Amino acid sequence: MRLLVSGGGTGGHIYPALALIERLKQVEPDTEVLYVGTTRGLENKIVPDAGIKLETMHMQGFKRSLSLENFKTIYLFLNSVHHAKKIISEFKPDVVLGTGGYVSGAVLYAAAKKHIPTVIHEQNSVVGVTNKFLSRYVDQIAIAFEAARSQFPADKVTMAGNPRAQQVAAKKDSDFSWTSYDLKEDVPTLMIFGGSQGAPKINKTVVDAIPEFNKRPYQVIFATGQKRYDDVKKQLAEGNIKPADNVKVVPYIKDMPAKMPRVAALVSRAGATTIAEVTALGVPTILIPSPYVTANHQVKNAQALVKNNAGLMITEDKLDARALLTQADKIMEDEEVRKKMALAAEKMGRPDAADRLIKVLHKAIDEHKK
Repeated sequence: MRLLVSGGGTGGHIYPALALIERLKQVEPDTEVLYVGTTRGLENKIVPDAGIKLETMHMQGFKRSLSLENFKTIYLFLNSVHHAKKIISEFKPDVVLGTGGYVSGAVLYAAAKKHIPTVIHEQNSVVGVTNKFLSRYVDQIAIAFEAARSQFPADKVTMAGNPRAQQVAAKKDSDFSWTSYDLKEDVPTLMIFGGSQGAPKINKTVVDAIPEFNKRPYQVIFATGQKRYDDVKKQLAEGNIKPADNVKVVPYIKDMPAKMPRVAALVSRAGATTIAEVTALGVPTILIPSPYVTANHQVKNAQALVKNNAGLMITEDKLDARALLTQADKIMEDEEVRKKMALAAEKMGRPDAADRLIKVLHKAIDEHKK
């Protein structure tokens, strides 16, 4: 298969694409891939590091208020459509996949106008502006949350899940040991992770909770985010707070998929990738949705787990040390609660999500052969 992928800006658009590409190359080794992203997005580092060829275009999003910048956005979009048509003509893809972000709008619109098979993958429960715009032009739409189905033309939609789920599920039998963090293997472990950059409110809350975590019968590993680690160390010093042996504070946790199968529960944001991972692995989760995302979609993502008794949620406006400790104790101090939540999470999982999405790609290709 010759696959052109477009999606950019955030890891939530990029990592599912990379997971799909990894699986596609396993099942179809002759696959050739070209990734089209923006000049400023995270894809500029992540995609080449994964050994995938990258082309970039200059794009920007619409301002939600009336702004002269929107005229520039329209100009850039039209320019990018023209650029995308040239890239498509040169690469000659069998199918074009969009995973979100403004750049995918120009690329998939261009592909549709050139009558190339097109598929969009929507990771969230609330559909983004770009994918809503594209839905009338593309051949197939793959979703990861049932809540997204009604926001698209019904005849184009397939439930696929998030390819990241399959990538993580493949590492379920990891031989990782907590002893590498000076923690015990036989004690339930709570992982707290506010994203790769860290989340200031989550970090401050955990710092405040550490004196109580020190007394708990379970252990805690808390990743602050690389750039916020020094801030957290400073807060601990100023508060004269010393983590006990059962609490480890680290800047970042490498290779999360290998560690997550070994946690008893997770505290995290409610991004689409995280939801895909915890449901694929059956990890009980306390979700703290980011309030800084479009259309509050992380709250909707979290509600999907809460509704199925697969997770708990604390909104950021209600987040403090007491709220966090109450919810953590509820899960960590009762093995039966953990087991029930783990089973409920696993029932929601799509550990074959990449394979499902590959089928959708082939469906789009086959439709064009008719």
